[in-house]
Amino acid sequence: MAQTRARRTVAGRLLASYVLVLIAFALSVGWSFLALRDAAQGAELLRSGYVPLLLRVGEALAAQNVFNAQLNHITAAKNPGDVREWIETARRTRPLTFAHVREAAEKGLDDGDPSVQRFRDEVVREAAAIEKLLGADPERFSQLFQALAVSDREAAERARDDLAKREAEGAQRLRAIRARIEERMESLTAEAKRRESRSMQLLVGLFLLTLLVGVVATLYTRRVLAPLTAVTERANAVARGDLTPREVVATNDEIGELATTFEGMVAAIQRARSELVNAERLAAIGKMAAHVTHEIRNPLSSIGLNLELLEEEVAPSSNKEAAQLVVAIKAEVDRLSRIAEQYLSIARRPRPRLEREHVEDLVRELVAFVHPELERGGVTERVEADDDLPEVGLDESQFRQALLNLIRNAREAMSKGGELIISIRKAKDGGVDLAVDDTGTGVPEDVRASIFDPFFTTKQRGTGLGLAVTRDIVEAHGGTIGCEGRAGGGTRFFIHLPAALPGADVAQDSRADLLG
Repeated sequence: MAQTRARRTVAGRLLASYVLVLIAFALSVGWSFLALRDAAQGAELLRSGYVPLLLRVGEALAAQNVFNAQLNHITAAKNPGDVREWIETARRTRPLTFAHVREAAEKGLDDGDPSVQRFRDEVVREAAAIEKLLGADPERFSQLFQALAVSDREAAERARDDLAKREAEGAQRLRAIRARIEERMESLTAEAKRRESRSMQLLVGLFLLTLLVGVVATLYTRRVLAPLTAVTERANAVARGDLTPREVVATNDEIGELATTFEGMVAAIQRARSELVNAERLAAIGKMAAHVTHEIRNPLSSIGLNLELLEEEVAPSSNKEAAQLVVAIKAEVDRLSRIAEQYLSIARRPRPRLEREHVEDLVRELVAFVHPELERGGVTERVEADDDLPEVGLDESQFRQALLNLIRNAREAMSKGGELIISIRKAKDGGVDLAVDDTGTGVPEDVRASIFDPFFTTKQRGTGLGLAVTRDIVEAHGGTIGCEGRAGGGTRFFIHLPAALPGADVAQDSRADLLG
């Protein structure tokens, strides 16, 4: 068995739309946050890492360049003693300068990026190596200063040249460190620009995505709420009196349930209105029948009695024309009497007293009763019944009248003869389905909806009450009646009667007399 699909609530569907918009917005905010964080990290690395380190390396390089200049000109100085004192002072402060470089590298480049950490370690090692290089062989300075003291220019120049080469190498290595720092700064700046451009593109893309999701969510929300607009318009139409049945757009949510319930309510109102109109018609019939009873029935009885006396007097005479006139008048009087009786049967039909009966027995008895009438009209009859049919609650006399109306309608529809088929089947709900089929001319489809209405008739001399009485009797028994065309031609009237309640001999009265 297929599982019933869970109902989707409108609140849940709207919440899902809102969540989609929120997710798209969260993506935009998230990407913006990451871009800002990366930009902030890059700026912080530049501010507190590379820039201070570059300044310290620049200071060390500037000091080294001055040191090299003083060293290169020491042999030509007018006062070598002052130069010597400066050089000695610079040599003593040099470890502090390189310590500042290492400190700037260790503190400023303390970043979680592995590449930054590797560069920091390289700078620290290179600074220590340069410091060691420049601090090596201090005896050469003693030799230089001693040669200058004894004015040994040649020895002084040799010592100076050896020291200048080493100092120049230190300066070159410091310039290399500075170049690498500047290169990394330029790379970091370029990466920041690329990140900024990429972030702008992502932000624009996410903005468009958020806008698209918002538009889709709006359209989806309008689609979800569209049936509600239709229900509102339908309510306005009903308020204006339009009770025409409408097809309900099936949606698996509260709005669809509301639309279905509303259409069911409209159908109930239409049925109630139809029943009210029918009741008003029946009330009018009752008043008319009462008037006919008092004003026409008694005179008709008197006329009929006088006609019988007149017929007895005219019969022995040879005046055939007078006898024919009497017969014609008597036939019209009988027809008027039957019409009055039909009105009275509607107005004063008693409540049915339902007793447990077998429909098949009643049908076969009635068919045997009308057999001569059917035979004169060239109609053959056939009764088909299932075995073990359940008992139903019937008022025998009233249901007999209803069934007789259907059989006579079928005979009249087969003016040139035909076949009448009455089938009795066991219904799925335990009741009985009875069908009366004829092979006559059939009932047009546009007429079927009105044939059970009082006074509606397609016959020239009909009253339009026979089928209305039949429907009232069937509904008074708790059943339903309908009409449809047959595939091979003709008409089928079908009746459904519920099964009698177990253990109950008499069912509850289902209808009250129209006139009380």
